[in-house]
Amino acid sequence: MVNIKNALNLYNYFDSVIITDDKGIIQYYVNMRTDIFDLKRDDIIGKSILEIHPYLTEDTSSIMRVLKDGKPIYDQIEYLTTEHGQKVTNIFSTLPIVHKGKIVGAIDLARCIEEHERQSITLAAKGSESTGLYSIDDIITRSQAMKAVKAKIMKVANTDSPVLIYGETGTGKELVAQALHTYSYRSGKKFIAQNCAAIPHTMLESILFGSVKGSYTGAANRRGLFEVADGGTLFLDEINSMDLNMQSKLLRVIEDKNVTRIGGTEPIPIDVRIITALNEPPLKCLENNTLREDLFFRISVVQIDIPPLRERVEDILYLTEYFISMYNQKMNKSVEGLSEQVRDIFLDYDWPGNVRELKNVIEGAFNIIGSRYIQLKDLPPYLVEGAHKNMAKVNTDDEDLSLYERVSRYEKQLIMKTLNSTSTLAEAAKKLKISKQALNYKLKKYRLK
Repeated sequence: MVNIKNALNLYNYFDSVIITDDKGIIQYYVNMRTDIFDLKRDDIIGKSILEIHPYLTEDTSSIMRVLKDGKPIYDQIEYLTTEHGQKVTNIFSTLPIVHKGKIVGAIDLARCIEEHERQSITLAAKGSESTGLYSIDDIITRSQAMKAVKAKIMKVANTDSPVLIYGETGTGKELVAQALHTYSYRSGKKFIAQNCAAIPHTMLESILFGSVKGSYTGAANRRGLFEVADGGTLFLDEINSMDLNMQSKLLRVIEDKNVTRIGGTEPIPIDVRIITALNEPPLKCLENNTLREDLFFRISVVQIDIPPLRERVEDILYLTEYFISMYNQKMNKSVEGLSEQVRDIFLDYDWPGNVRELKNVIEGAFNIIGSRYIQLKDLPPYLVEGAHKNMAKVNTDDEDLSLYERVSRYEKQLIMKTLNSTSTLAEAAKKLKISKQALNYKLKKYRLK
């Protein structure tokens, strides 16, 4: 039998320890952080780990996974929200307890990471395979729509279900894919990304599935991306650019969970989380016959839609501040913000290139800026010319508008600017001198929420 006290002495720097039997029933529990977690020992002893944490499943619970396959899990990062709404970052390890060659239980050891050590520990815990990848904290936003995206990432990251990400060019599809990976139990394994549109159709099969020497001219024994990503995550961007025949082969690999190299005969088992992305609406891809319906149903078990920047105007200036701060550090400058003219242009512009375009515009301005504030002369000509044309069009359109329509247009613009200059709805309502309820009504009226 395992000596509990000796085990605890070995791991005395952990904040909590859970020991279960081979069915996941909790036999021992100690909690050193009662200031964060209110779980009492008497309330959980004898209960299943899945009963204590109902949001977990046999696939997402580290204890249940260890009991099933006997493989220890070391130094994983998990992000939790307590019953009081407090955000907590834990680092944990889960190990099988083996007696006479049989798994008789599991021990889970966790330590709460303080804010000042979070960044360094996160990088160390991810391991070399994930170093440098984006995390969920890299999704910079103030908009409710993007906060909902982040919440969805946290809910589905620790499952193995395929995820389909839809978003226009520049919205951050790979950022979301990487966040799904780094937030998951696969974060210590490889994240492999491949843009399907960047590879000729004739080469894509060998790149994904691998090849056997002599199977075609110049072929060598080579692993495909599915094998390279084994245990981790494979992200396939612009999957609708893949020809339909190749999509059929991809579907088979996903269904069978094994891959056969070109020229090979032996199927190779794979354990890969599949994430795919489209830059066109899924239904449009199906209508245009650029995406097989059966493949769509398989890869869209979970679908995450990233809203374009023009639909989350509260993020425009917020992201601008972030990029200005970033480039101040990178380029050793002291830019303080935007001029009023540039601010108005940024808020009125549609940003067809989304966040990527905004970032590039800021970077371009930093290369030529000669003052503390980004001016019109620091912007690319297409942006300034487009703004002038848009303003002329608005003025022309105004001539045909009723008084009510003109007032509504002005009110919407004023609300947008106020939201971008304040941190909360309460603060915005106070600045506009209306109630928070009235502001909420107007946000819905103008589809700003």
